[in-house]
Amino acid sequence: MKKTRLKKYAELIVKMGINVQKGQDVIINCGLDQPEFVKMVVDYCYKFGARKVTVDWYYQPLDKLHNRYCSIKTLASVEKWQLEKWQHRVDTLPAILFIDSDNPDGLKGINEEKSAKARMKSYPLIKPFRDAMENKYQWCIAAVPGKEWAKKIFPNLSTAKAMEKLWEAILYTARVDEDPIKAWELHNKDLADRCAYLNSLHLKNLYYKSNNGTNFRVGLLPNALFMGGEEVTLDRNIHFNPNIPSEECFTSPRKGDIEGVVYASKPLSYNGQLIENFWFKFENGRVTEVHAEKGEEVLRHMVKMDDGASMLGEVALIPYKSPISDLNILFYNTLFDENASCHLALGTGFTNAIKDFEKYTNEELHEMGINESMIHVDFMIGNKDLSIVGETMSGEKIQIFKDGNWAF
Repeated sequence: MKKTRLKKYAELIVKMGINVQKGQDVIINCGLDQPEFVKMVVDYCYKFGARKVTVDWYYQPLDKLHNRYCSIKTLASVEKWQLEKWQHRVDTLPAILFIDSDNPDGLKGINEEKSAKARMKSYPLIKPFRDAMENKYQWCIAAVPGKEWAKKIFPNLSTAKAMEKLWEAILYTARVDEDPIKAWELHNKDLADRCAYLNSLHLKNLYYKSNNGTNFRVGLLPNALFMGGEEVTLDRNIHFNPNIPSEECFTSPRKGDIEGVVYASKPLSYNGQLIENFWFKFENGRVTEVHAEKGEEVLRHMVKMDDGASMLGEVALIPYKSPISDLNILFYNTLFDENASCHLALGTGFTNAIKDFEKYTNEELHEMGINESMIHVDFMIGNKDLSIVGETMSGEKIQIFKDGNWAF
């Protein structure tokens, strides 16, 4: 892969993704797969004025070892220095970049019950710090190829060719081969215009139907807004793009107001384990039935993580015909697969989806109907025959999606 193209991608992530500010700290979380690219990103962070860039490397095989040998108490422990590290983030509000290259099967075989119990015990210790940072800092998730991930997608190619082909797909979906900065400015405007139209309809319900068996209703909050593309931090008013790539217009539904059955249209890679051919039944807003041909146990643990894990926190609209979908590649990675298809998310919702959210406390926003949970797990439901009909506050029915694509 030519370095000139990778440099354009690195610059895009730093400028349009986290939009690092002069004098700001940056934290990069990434695997060991592409150290040279990470070096490029760090270089651009400093060129755009970062005070200090910290790279936190991780390695999936170590996570498997920790899961095997550590007790639940040890896995759940949050040391004093870790709490101090979180407090430092609250005080300094660094820009945080996640560079994903994980093997979709990288944690296959771990003790999921043990892992889930550890996360449930540690989450309350970390939650106050996360709440204090919410909506106040820039963050972005982007991706680079990993060998195992590339071979999962392209099993019939050599590792080198699979890596090259995955790089091509990533750069294409990120609009790197155009003028990437200009392309993202135009893309953000298109998403903003679509969200503005959706918000003008004053929708109270969305009705989904598909030939695969999906038939359900999602209730919307009267004061929640559809969002898409770039977001803006509180206080400092810094624009950033949390996902590269991104094709979605999304909002948070009314907590507990979902009914019906929904079938996933793509596999889900959750915590390094694949879940395939699954569906949920919702009653009174909660998942009451879970079925999967593969990974059902993982799915069952997921929806029991806490009180909000069985309820929806997001509904996202993405046309079946989109740059990612047109590639006809199953990425086994939520960042890409969720942006090739309409999707939902179990777990926590977005407090900044509420109009004038900055005027309310987090507690007030959750009381309004934004779901709260320690998880936020996207799963894909879109396909080429999906129909979505919106119902307005006045009872008018408006076609939002027809045959998997925007109806407007």
